[in-house]
Amino acid sequence: MTPEQMARANAEMRNQSPLEIIRWAVAQARGRAVVSTNFRPYEAVILHLCIRVQADIPVLWVDHGYNRPATYRHAEQLKKLLKLNLKAYLPRISAAHRDAICGGIPSTDDEKALKEFSALMKLEPFQRGMRDLAPTVWITALRKVQNSNRAGLDIVSQDNNFGALKVSPVFYWTDADMEIYLKQQNLPNEWDYFDPAKADDRRECGLHARWGGEKLGSGI
Repeated sequence: MTPEQMARANAEMRNQSPLEIIRWAVAQARGRAVVSTNFRPYEAVILHLCIRVQADIPVLWVDHGYNRPATYRHAEQLKKLLKLNLKAYLPRISAAHRDAICGGIPSTDDEKALKEFSALMKLEPFQRGMRDLAPTVWITALRKVQNSNRAGLDIVSQDNNFGALKVSPVFYWTDADMEIYLKQQNLPNEWDYFDPAKADDRRECGLHARWGGEKLGSGI
């Protein structure tokens, strides 16, 4: 899409429902849409919305090996409940192996080490998944309220890290909106989630940030 077409699409979709946005995204993809997930809080919303439009849509999940037990149980629950076409990708090195060689998860005081951790355990397997699935449209659960980096995005954007059109149907939804949807659809949630590649919600793991693309371009 040209910048003008993207601007027009964002203006038109600002007042559309997430379900309508997903219908548009799937139509644009012509059979090559994917939705990504990490099974963090509220992920059931985007997954449920997507399967309402395309029941067999590939669901790309990087299992970096550091998820807490509750998150793994939540992933299994949603996989069965929603009959997800889950495509799990793992790093080329296990969490236990990496910890033995490199030590534990880097602290938030060591930005360089955190980025290296993310590149190895999250970005590389995600890139592998995107290459295998080769989507033209990538549906995400990004929301404006999540952090300052994401606040500068929009519903539709061109993703330069993975070469796909990125569509974020719930971009303008608040936590309250997400809670309402979960309650209306009788969907489970999970609050014990922790992303070691981000360490806190103010940071980015690299999937949606320029530095992630630079890491990917370097061959990680």
